[in-house]
Amino acid sequence: MDSSADRDAYLQSVLIGGREPVTIVVREYERGWPARFSVVRTRIRDALGARGLSIEHIGSTAVPELAAKPVVDVLVTVADVEDESAYAPALEAAGFPQRVREPGHRMFRTPERDVHIHVYQPDSPAVTDYLDLRDWLRQSAQDRNLYATTKRALAKQQWADMNDYADAKSDVIQAILTRARAWRSSGSR
Repeated sequence: MDSSADRDAYLQSVLIGGREPVTIVVREYERGWPARFSVVRTRIRDALGARGLSIEHIGSTAVPELAAKPVVDVLVTVADVEDESAYAPALEAAGFPQRVREPGHRMFRTPERDVHIHVYQPDSPAVTDYLDLRDWLRQSAQDRNLYATTKRALAKQQWADMNDYADAKSDVIQAILTRARAWRSSGSR
């Protein structure tokens, strides 16, 4: 984005319900997060059936020993993300209202905001990035610590909304993704 005004206009155009103030809370890893994902995965699978091509636990709650916001992030792939009629009503009926509508990406969440479901097509580069980041952080204690330290420092600041917090982490995430891609390319996966 060229300016903060452009970025604000973009966010207003893709965020259903507009920007929301947020207080970021980062907790130590909780062993119950995978079980919470399992319950959510079942709800999504029941809602989408075969339309949900894959359902993956992503984000920090998917990485043992990593401090995280207590939000379970889920990656769902569908045949055509732009064809919302094929999946959005089913997710909404299952209790996941839509929050984001942007080209190539949709996001749904629980009303409590403790589950975020990111919907993409299988060939989206974001799918590879999410999985590489998760898998690498499961392997690298050094990058887990770097990411946790970054998140804890950022959580001490005030943020206009979750997007500002996410943007503030982007340089660290890109550096970690560079190492994750090198690891993937080496065949160590």
